[in-house]
Amino acid sequence: MKKVLVLGATSAIAQATVRLLAARGASLYLVGRNAERLDAVAKDARTRGAARVESEALDLDELSRHEALVERAATALGGLDGALLAHGILGDQKAAEQSFSETEKVLRTNFLSAVSLLTPLANRFETQKSGTLVVISSVAGDRGRQSNYVYGASKGALSVFLQGLRNRLARSGVAVVTVKPGFVDTPMTADLKKNALFASPEKVARGIVRAADQGRNEVYLPGFWRLIMFIIRSIPEPVFKRMKL
Repeated sequence: MKKVLVLGATSAIAQATVRLLAARGASLYLVGRNAERLDAVAKDARTRGAARVESEALDLDELSRHEALVERAATALGGLDGALLAHGILGDQKAAEQSFSETEKVLRTNFLSAVSLLTPLANRFETQKSGTLVVISSVAGDRGRQSNYVYGASKGALSVFLQGLRNRLARSGVAVVTVKPGFVDTPMTADLKKNALFASPEKVARGIVRAADQGRNEVYLPGFWRLIMFIIRSIPEPVFKRMKL
């Protein structure tokens, strides 16, 4: 990917990925909500060797602004051949259990916003018959668990959407890469107790770039999560519903 739109560019995983892309001399259009943090990411990317860096502060929950955003990014970089969707929220499971408005926030940011962005991006890449869409989903979407099923539902829906999008775009030479991280040590997980399953944003970023280069369909990061989630998906429902996960 040489001309890349990065959405949610101030997230820890996105920042680590931007550093790798910048070192390759990529041109980058960075989008995030916090203008000050976004400016710092942009300056760092320029220092690391990015060919060109443009940035735009935007709340990606504003779905009506997505099509124009994609057009601005393509114009600024002289085209697009890649996009990384890295924005998302964990939400508050307990609050969501009591309030649909809390659930709606998670679904809007993690699923509806992603679909709204992927629609014009997919159409553009399909027309040019090339491009790579890299989207961060989550292992949480592989099976609903009582501890985070609202977040898991948003990511599960996203993963299914990406499956269909990949099937549609394959004949056009467009890669759709679903990234499923496990626990990552980021500000979003700051309140969670850390253990050996947590990975660094840098390790996940290296996996993302590698998966994009290879045009992978779906990648678990780190890779051991593929086995973990296979085991969790294989537990019979009568047993699973008695477990506290």
